[in-house]
Amino acid sequence: MLTALLPESLLVVTALVVLGLGVSMPRARTMSTVITLLGGFAAAAVLLVFPIDGNFLHGMVVLDPIARIFKLVILALGLAAAVFASESFPENHFAESLALILFGTVGMMLLTGTEDLLMIFLSLELTSIPLYVLAAFNKTSRASAEAGLKYFLIGSVSAAFLLYGLSLIYGVTGSTNLLAISKAAADPLLTAGIVLTLAGFAFKVAAVPFQLWAPDVYEGAPTAAAALVASGSKVAGIFILVKLLTAGLGHWSGAAGWGQFLPGWAPVLALMAAASILLGNITALVQSNVKRLLAYSAIAHGGYLLLGLTSARTETVSAVLFYVIVYALTTAGAFGVVAIVEKQNGGSRLDDFNGLAKSSPGLALCLLVFFISLAGIPPLAGFFGKFYLFSAALENPSMLWLVILAIAMNAVSLYYYLIVLKHAFVLPACGNIPSAGSPASRALVAALALAVLALGLAPNLLLGHLTQTGPVKVASLKTGN
Repeated sequence: MLTALLPESLLVVTALVVLGLGVSMPRARTMSTVITLLGGFAAAAVLLVFPIDGNFLHGMVVLDPIARIFKLVILALGLAAAVFASESFPENHFAESLALILFGTVGMMLLTGTEDLLMIFLSLELTSIPLYVLAAFNKTSRASAEAGLKYFLIGSVSAAFLLYGLSLIYGVTGSTNLLAISKAAADPLLTAGIVLTLAGFAFKVAAVPFQLWAPDVYEGAPTAAAALVASGSKVAGIFILVKLLTAGLGHWSGAAGWGQFLPGWAPVLALMAAASILLGNITALVQSNVKRLLAYSAIAHGGYLLLGLTSARTETVSAVLFYVIVYALTTAGAFGVVAIVEKQNGGSRLDDFNGLAKSSPGLALCLLVFFISLAGIPPLAGFFGKFYLFSAALENPSMLWLVILAIAMNAVSLYYYLIVLKHAFVLPACGNIPSAGSPASRALVAALALAVLALGLAPNLLLGHLTQTGPVKVASLKTGN
């Protein structure tokens, strides 16, 4: 089992080394970043070179091909946040911010590799606590302090909901293992536990009615921290939610078809999805700050993902997993552009993007790729992700009502994405703005844009791996030592 946890162990050691470096050499920003990246690359090499499959300690630690893919994605998103940190975090305590990013990444990776309720909760908290601190990291900013406080308070309440729900599930089934839970008989307390658990996870994916924290946190937190919240945290949360619903609670799904509602978690998710899609897209129309706009966009995309989860079909699960990875890569790149523009112009309002195509043509082109992908326009990955997701959902014709709503609201989203691009490509800048952003940040933004384009042109690069196996099959692995 220790070998199975070697990537996470390497990240923890790297975080401790970076912390030590921050104490002894407080201004060694470049060295701290290099050590962080080296530790991340070492962890990725272990995942790629020494693949281990198995189920350890009755599901506390589970490794399989699909979990490795998600660990690699989360690791990449964590390292992206570390690179963008140079644009967002102040000189003082910079090493501590990198260490917190690594600790949060460890929590997300552990979350993707477990089938045990207790480990799920512990991993979620290991993910959340560093993110709370990162949101409030800029001590000179009142907005950052407010973001951290709101994130912590609402996150604590959601954790209480989640823990109470998981405890009810354990009390009824007598087990914390998802495979054992799937064999339990129906019980009113189990229904209550499922509802409370869904409420806790709805916070993690910023779904209505638990979305109130997202706009203020995205706007007030340092942009690198907001990027990790919007990308890595959502990937880990959706992945474990898929595993929980399909492998553990699949027998209590019910139905969410129009006029065919049956008790279970599917109708609850369907209502959350519809509300998230409506509120996210409509409220984004009136935003003047790009980070808040991305927050409401995240709420809407959370609704699209929940739409896919209303069905436990294998095709729909694969579509959800593909879409959440595509969304995370796109959003991380978008926040990278915002981080550079924010450092360059001092803000992230729409006017701060005026003339970006003239001052930074390459950066503006990447922004175009990210926002067009979020809008679902071909040939980018966002288009194929939405097409595959909606097509898979329509395998159940009774879900047509929710798919029609999602397509209509996606058309609405074109307006606010194009407004940002109008400021970047059409409106002139107020003055002669010099180009900014570190070479590493610019190179990473370009790499993410190329990844979004590649996954749109050749989606089987990722989709082929996701359809070979999935969370539905993971729970059947035999227990090892």
